[in-house]
Parts: sequence; C-alpha cells; structure tokens
Amino acid sequence: FAERPYLLVDTDCRAHALDPQLPAWLRTLPAPVIAVGQQPSPLAEACDLQLATADELAPLLRNIKACPITAAVLVQTLRLTQRLDVADGLVAESLAFASLQNGAEFRRWHAGFNAADHPPAQRQPQTPAVAVQRDGDRLCLMLDRADQRNTMSVEMRDALLEALSLAIVDDRISSIELAGRGRCFSVGGDLREFGSAPDPATAHAVRGVALPGRLLHRLASRTTVRVHGACIGSGIEFPAFAARVMAAADAWFQLPELKYGLIPGAGGTVSISRRIGRQRTAWLALSCARIDARTALAWGLVDDVEA
Repeated sequence: FAERPYLLVDTDCRAHALDPQLPAWLRTLPAPVIAVGQQPSPLAEACDLQLATADELAPLLRNIKACPITAAVLVQTLRLTQRLDVADGLVAESLAFASLQNGAEFRRWHAGFNAADHPPAQRQPQTPAVAVQRDGDRLCLMLDRADQRNTMSVEMRDALLEALSLAIVDDRISSIELAGRGRCFSVGGDLREFGSAPDPATAHAVRGVALPGRLLHRLASRTTVRVHGACIGSGIEFPAFAARVMAAADAWFQLPELKYGLIPGAGGTVSISRRIGRQRTAWLALSCARIDARTALAWGLVDDVEA
C-alpha cells in the first residue's frame, strides 16, 4: 500500500553478509523483493527475482505500481507453490486467483473491458473445439479453433478435458500428442469470459474439477505438446505440465495476467515454475514480456526447438 510497493536489494553490497537471518526475513515480506546485482548468493536466491543491473527495473516497477496487490499475491503464491506438491499447489493457485477476482485491480480492468472489441468468430459448420484421432495406442489431439486463435474458452477447456479423460481411463494409450491448428497454439483464456462465473468461490470450485493441467500432469510421461506461434497465458501454462514440449522456431511465450489484475490461473505458478524456477516465472509474470523459442529452450520452458 506504499508509494513503492516493492523492495530492491543490492546483492553486491558486502554489508548484507553481516546478517545471516536476512534471507529468511526477505521471504516473509508481502511484496515483491527484487535482487539487483551480479553475485550469486543465498541473499539473491531468497528474493523473488534477480536482475543483473538496475537498467532492467523500469518495466517491472511500472507494472508492480499499476497492480501492487496482484504483484504481491503473485510472489506469495510462487513462494508457496514451490514448497507444495502439484495437487496442493494447484489448490493454492486457484484460491489466490479467486481472491483477486473479487479485488479492486481486477474489477478496474473488467469495468474498462469492452467485449465489443473482441467479437466471437463465426463458424460454419460447427466442429468440435478439439479434434481427436485415435491410431492404435496413439492419441492425437488438435486444438481446432484457428479462427479464434485457439482461445482457451469454456468450450475449448471442456473439450480438452473430455479428450484427456479418454487417456486417463484407457491405459492402452501409450502416446499422446497435443498441438494447435492455425497460426498459433493458443492465445490463452477468452477475455470475454473473465469474471463470468457467478462468483469467485464458484469459479474456484470449477477449477477444482475442470483444469486441463491437472490431467496433463497425470498423463505427463505419455504426453508431447507441440507449440507454435503465440503461446499466451494458459497457452503455455497447461502445456508446461507435459514431459516434453516441442516448440516451433516461431513460438513465443507470455504471461500477461498481471495487467488484468490476476495471476496465472491455469496452473502456471506450478507448471512453469517447476520448469524454469520461481524467479524466472516471477519475471515473466511481473514484466508481461514475451520470450522467444530460443530463450524458452535455454531456460527449460520447452525441451526442443524444431526447424
């Protein structure tokens, strides 16, 4: 609630070494703690994210100031999910997401959102949102709303859950491949549906039984996801649960939820942080920046980049 709702820590300053309790104290602060410095240390590891120089601060601080409560909930959730198993981490993320859905920062964004600027695409004839093809022990799933850039709408979510449930109940399926049709894998959640649940508690209850990432985690060892083009929000959050994520050279990745007054809510604080670590996940979510396929490969967000 302060003018500066964050703490900057100069991790190159030798004076920090005088207090061995400082790292533990930093982890208790209800606000983003940003390390600035070149030297690795327990102090830097205790912070929510690390920057090499202060020149990188401007976009992060601007976003944190715009949504300080959301930024605080994000780093607190990442600290928590790091210590939990996947199932409990998903519950913690969903509860945090639900609390923000009733917060002033989300309500401010939602009040300014004009659904007319995001008209639904017209489809003729209607086809399933996820195309399913079974070939022996191989199951191929294709997000099939190319005209909507494979937006993760309720329709898409439910179709994907139904398809993945087939592999859950049929252990003869030894290989699952998931991809997206069109120019991109998925641009993430349908903004027109944000805040459309009767209330945040009901939305949390729905996520408890209808979250594709939960099934993908159970099927991870059998699953390969192939992504291309835009992979935004849930468009990378649930694929990250798979054991193998293959990216096309044109793939790019972004977590934009902060600007909506929200945190990743499709499992990203669990799946992405387990791939690239808590600090890089915090940087992605607080900066709202895009990273390309090569950066994603270097970080471990994807497992290979295909030509």
